[in-house]
Amino acid sequence: MRNVRGSLFICVIMNMIVQCGVLFIFLALGELIVWLSGITVPSSIIGMLLLTFALKLGVVRLAHVEKMADFLVHNLGFFFVPAGVGLISCLDLLAAEWLPITGAAVASTAVIMVVTGHVHQFVRRYMRNMARRHASTSNTQTSD
Repeated sequence: MRNVRGSLFICVIMNMIVQCGVLFIFLALGELIVWLSGITVPSSIIGMLLLTFALKLGVVRLAHVEKMADFLVHNLGFFFVPAGVGLISCLDLLAAEWLPITGAAVASTAVIMVVTGHVHQFVRRYMRNMARRHASTSNTQTSD
């Protein structure tokens, strides 16, 4: 029984290592694209976009990254600790520039809310029109 548990544990660990490796491959591809092209988009964003396309195209299956991605999302709060420490070290700058920082935060939040609302309305209208076209096409075909 002890041997089975040990084998299962090794299998789970190896699976997590492989999933982490898949994520790092896409991160490295993002780094390579930034290094070759010189674009200013963060390499992690490019890597995640590449991973998204690979998942959508079926090149990578969800099972190849799901457990590691779930682990990272569940522990996401820990990734903000260094940023918080960095902010604390800049309290004098924040105190001096609090008004522009607050204004930018409020304005950008309002812009994001307005744009999100308009995109949502556009997509709902588009989907409703597609459903009407599909229904009218189905009715036309059944009546023939």
